[in-house]
Amino acid sequence: MANRSVNAAGGRRIFGDASWALFGQVGSGLVLLLGTRIITEMVSPAVYGQVALLTGIVALGVGIFAYPFVCAGMRLLPECLNAGERTALYRGVRRLTARSSFVAMSFLAFGGAAYSRMTGFDPWLFAIAALLFFVTVRREMGFQLLIGERRQRDASLWQASDSILRPLFAILLVWLWGPDAAWVLLGYVLASVAANTVWSFVHDRERSRKVRPRAVTLKQLERDLRVYALPLIPMELLSWFSGLGARYIVGYLMSAADVGVYAAAYTLTNEAFNRSAIVLLRTFQPVYFQHVSAGEKEQAFKIYWIWLGCVAAMGIGGVAALFVLKDWVAALLLAETYQSAAVLMPIIGAGCALQALGMVAGQPLLAVKRTRPLLVGRLLGAITAAVATPLMIRAYGLTGAAVAAPVYFGVEALVMALLARPWRKIGAVRKEETWVVRKSALPLGEG
Repeated sequence: MANRSVNAAGGRRIFGDASWALFGQVGSGLVLLLGTRIITEMVSPAVYGQVALLTGIVALGVGIFAYPFVCAGMRLLPECLNAGERTALYRGVRRLTARSSFVAMSFLAFGGAAYSRMTGFDPWLFAIAALLFFVTVRREMGFQLLIGERRQRDASLWQASDSILRPLFAILLVWLWGPDAAWVLLGYVLASVAANTVWSFVHDRERSRKVRPRAVTLKQLERDLRVYALPLIPMELLSWFSGLGARYIVGYLMSAADVGVYAAAYTLTNEAFNRSAIVLLRTFQPVYFQHVSAGEKEQAFKIYWIWLGCVAAMGIGGVAALFVLKDWVAALLLAETYQSAAVLMPIIGAGCALQALGMVAGQPLLAVKRTRPLLVGRLLGAITAAVATPLMIRAYGLTGAAVAAPVYFGVEALVMALLARPWRKIGAVRKEETWVVRKSALPLGEG
């Protein structure tokens, strides 16, 4: 009876997590779709292409310089045994992220200035992109750590408010001052500043208990975060290239207007698949990690295969729906000058479905803190993308860029599955691999 009660409570918790994750993704996704429709009516494909290229650079910076440390914090949260250890974890993630973000913003500023000097590109766009990077890092760190705590409601509200405000502010600035990429990017910045300020105040106040870890514990913790995060940095770079690199190859081989059409098709399609995959990730990953950390092999194995089955069903259903509804979706969500994007959507959708499947296939390695083998899958996927994308673009134009997506994401998913071997049951990680901040560590002082 006791086990049955525990299982029922666990099921209700998972259902509650899924409901809030679904609310956050669906609510913000609907506003993003509406905002995309309005923005494509207000700006030309060339301007939209500039925005897509700069937001891609921001995504690269976040993926390399911030997300690996945030991901490490999420993985280590289930092993925090008290409020003091959680406080140490938050501080460690913030310190490491702040240092790496400063380096990223310096690269963006100097690199943007040099590029603008050589090409005549507006340098202010890079300055605004640097601000967008800063506020995006703060947002990701805030709500991703909430997800690690399984506080899905707060995380979903933070993400939804940011996603709602971004298109609203961008549309307002474009309406006031004209169809320029700078106003779209600045709208995104102001929206994230507003959302981050409100939610940071709320959660920093909740975490303001005077718990001060010893300096040696913080140093020890930061070493553990680096060990987990450093292999993820090249992996994030490779993942970014596989996901967003095609738009830069399109820009080099074709034109900014073609980038705008391709980016519009990719954004709408990827958002639909990615948001669905994120709902499942936020629902199952924290539970899966907790079972693995506790050595509960059977429960971890069961949760994992339910998760994998849901992602596979989502991918098959989504691709089938796009094949049938692509023209209707394009007419509803894109301006007339972007309608040629319709034919690209189901092809890109197949790639996005395989990308989501590959992400889940690699989770057993993340669960046991073996992040380095994942580099092989990302590397082979990126090499395939680097070879296939330009060849397909030269042969078939934008359609070729779309066709390349399922090729390189399929290679990546296959390699991830072979490396992680998800058909094995795994429990707690080996003793020498576990996080060192335990009850046996130095005591945490109260400040």
